[in-house]
This record gives sequence, C-alpha cells and structure tokens, in this order.
Amino acid sequence: MIQYIFRRLMYTFPLLLGVNILTFFLFFVVNTPDDMARMQLGQKHVTEQAVSKWKVEHGYDLPLFLNTERGSFNKITETVFYQKSIKLFAFQFGVSDSGRDIGADIKQRMWPSLAIALPSLLLGLLVNIFAALMMVLFRHSYLEFWGVVACVVIMSISALFYIIGGQFLFSKLLKLVPISGFGSGIDALKFLILPIVISVVSGLGSGGRWYRALFIEEVEKDYVITARAKGLSETQTLFRHVLGNAMIPILTGVVVVLPLLFMGSLIMESFFSIPGLGSYTIDAINRQDFAIVRSMVFLGSVLYVIGLLLTDICYTLVDPRVKLL
Repeated sequence: MIQYIFRRLMYTFPLLLGVNILTFFLFFVVNTPDDMARMQLGQKHVTEQAVSKWKVEHGYDLPLFLNTERGSFNKITETVFYQKSIKLFAFQFGVSDSGRDIGADIKQRMWPSLAIALPSLLLGLLVNIFAALMMVLFRHSYLEFWGVVACVVIMSISALFYIIGGQFLFSKLLKLVPISGFGSGIDALKFLILPIVISVVSGLGSGGRWYRALFIEEVEKDYVITARAKGLSETQTLFRHVLGNAMIPILTGVVVVLPLLFMGSLIMESFFSIPGLGSYTIDAINRQDFAIVRSMVFLGSVLYVIGLLLTDICYTLVDPRVKLL
C-alpha cells in the first residue's frame, strides 16, 4: 500500500507542474504584467513610470523564466515563474496584489467553507442514495414515476431560484433564519442551516437520478438474482448487496466535489455573505487580484489530485477485485 501511494504521488507532481505552467502562461504571457498593472491602476492614461513602479512593488519586474543577468542558480530563482509559481508547491502563497497575506486569509476562510460544504456533502449523499434506493425498491410503481418526475423538475430549476426563493420565504417572510451573514461559535448555526438545506435540495434532482441509474443497473445482474433465489428480501438485497457493489461509481462521483469541501461554493457564499474561500475568490476576480486567483487555482488542483488518490485507495477497500498496480 505504501509503495502504491508513493508511486501515485510521483505521478501527481508532473500533473501539478503542468497545471502550474499552464496557469502561469495564461496569467503572465497572454496577460502580461504591464496589462495587469494598467488594470490595477484603473486609469485610462497610465504613465510608464507608474506601471514600472507598480511592477517593482509587486515583484513583476523580474524576467518571466530566465534571468540572464544573474549567475548560477539565481538565473532561475530570480524570475517571476519561480517567485510566483514554483513557491506554490511549498504552499508559499505570498502577498496579494492588494497587500494581504494570502496564506493567512486561506487559513481564516477555510473554516466557514468547510462548515457549509461538509454537512452539505454528507447530507446530500445520504438523501440522494436513500431517494434512489426507494425509487428502485418500488420500481414500476407510481412512487418511482413521480420520484423521477420530481428529480427532473428539481434539476431543471436553477440553483439561484432556490437561493433567492429560500431567502425570501424563510428569512424575509417567516423570519426563521438570517437572510445572510456569518457568526462565530454556536451562533454560526443559524447562518448555516438555510445554505445547507438549499444545497441538499438543489442537488437532489441530478443526484437522485444518477444513483437510481446505478442501482437499476446493479439489480439486473446475476448476483442479485442469486440472492433473491436464496430467499433474501428485496430490501436486504438492495441494502446488503446492491449498495455495496455500487460503491465504486459512488466514490467516483464524490471525488468530483471533494475540492469544494475546502474551496467553498462560489455562488452560495456570495449570496449569503459567508466569509469563505468561495466568496474570497469571487472578490479577488472582481478586484482583478491575480495573485489570489492563481493561488486558488493551484490549491484547487492540489485538492482534486488528492481526491483522486484517496478515491483509488478507497477502491481497494470496497472492491477486492481492484489491484494495487
């Protein structure tokens, strides 16, 4: 197992390096530091002196890839690519274009994002799987028919409708929860209830249909027919055999949303004014703070690769047929 994990980690480094180079190319070659300076200064007629001063203050005055004016290893280290991209591998995010410590901001804002994303993921997974199992258990009945219709209706409505409708109904009319904001400690619960419920409800349509398709495919296989022939009830067959054998595609679906546990939801946090990493990224895009955007893109890539590694390890635990190659 240790050798397998080590090999997979060795595979991830070239992948992250490629993502890093591509991100650097988009931010510094397509959009040059001069363009970034003019956008940050926000003036129609910016002097070259002002552009040069801004580049020096933010460390963008160095050569992009190779500093021919320096000797030995400094040719590489004293470049924009090393200072702004390579240091990300050591999680040295540096300072934003507005002068804030990006690493400190990430440590502070990750907790509100986790407070929303983790319950939303777990509750959504349980609700989706339970709804799908009920539709499969009562397949060819009115319950399955109307369950599929409800899923189609739910997934056909934009998530913005659930957010705005939930705020209007539960916050403005019924006044059960605050319409937006965030608190510390136990006070944070009243701000988290509505976003979590909306996340679970808005994801029920697509999640329920997808898991239903997985389970229906499983119930047609030979081992399910054998289990029924041995006298197991339909409920025992579904929960004991079908659910266990469908864990691999379930884990594959979960890994897609793993980065959201840390990165946060861009739309949800923005509408509910929650100081998480999602709203942090949106604010950086609006301010054109490219240092923060680069850091968040790299962080998302790292989390996604870690999620893939964890998924492969879980495959070996839930399915003995999977070998550690």
